[in-house]
Amino acid sequence: MQGAILALDAGGTSIKSALFDASGQICRQDERPSHGKEGGAALMEAVCRAVSEAGPCAAIGLSVTGQVDAASGRIVFANDNVPNFTGFPVRDFLQERFGVPVAVQNDVNAAALGEAFFGAAREATDFLCVTLGTGVGGAVVIGREVYGGADGVAGEVGHMVAHPNGRPCVCGQRGCYEQYASAGALVRAAQKLDARYGDGRAIFADLERREDLRAVVDAWIEEVLLGLVTLTHIFNPRLFVLGGGVAEQPYVLEALRQRLPSRLMPSYRNVRLAGAELGNMAGVYGALHIARRALAAG
Repeated sequence: MQGAILALDAGGTSIKSALFDASGQICRQDERPSHGKEGGAALMEAVCRAVSEAGPCAAIGLSVTGQVDAASGRIVFANDNVPNFTGFPVRDFLQERFGVPVAVQNDVNAAALGEAFFGAAREATDFLCVTLGTGVGGAVVIGREVYGGADGVAGEVGHMVAHPNGRPCVCGQRGCYEQYASAGALVRAAQKLDARYGDGRAIFADLERREDLRAVVDAWIEEVLLGLVTLTHIFNPRLFVLGGGVAEQPYVLEALRQRLPSRLMPSYRNVRLAGAELGNMAGVYGALHIARRALAAG
């Protein structure tokens, strides 16, 4: 299809993809296993199958798990969710295989770009994106561009140390923000009350009838607030975009909106909290944006 762009979001468990026509309409969608647990090579072969089966395209955009140097399209670091992925030259690999321009970005950064150009931050120039999932992801958007820092990997807000000498984290530190403020942390806390609380949906379905569960959620919201207060005082943003399934819960978003201003110095209280609008397609739309730029750059 002439002028079509293929946008993919590849994580440790699945690959979502959409083929967009020249007007930006989706003409084909797909979701399949990523085989990430089998390693970086297996994940990339699954990406290649998705590209091949989508049909001809003029450019490819890929949102992918791990720390990404967007300038080179290389994986700077990936944890054990995708073994042997660190150092993988993703952009060059795909360009050599398919012969079209390719752009690669970290999944949270791509989701932030999706929200910037197609979602909750369409009217914003600068904002912070925080995603509350298994861990906590973050992205810093300045002038509608992701701020990458010195090595292209800025925005790891989940690894701010929130509790010195606290819970051990997969990164090797102790007390990281994501060990307390992630959806995963909320589930672990709720399971101390009842082992059947395996995800956020189950927790919030019972919230109105269990005071003890509400207390667990409120304590978790305080942990989320701790990071938002810190980030607000560092960056002075006008907008936070909050992603992840738990952030879509009205109880969570309203509690954060009510409690945040009183924790901030008065000159920082103009910050606004918005829920992400694109759901699990945010990374795909971010991949569309970076692919368009790669195509325009030739």
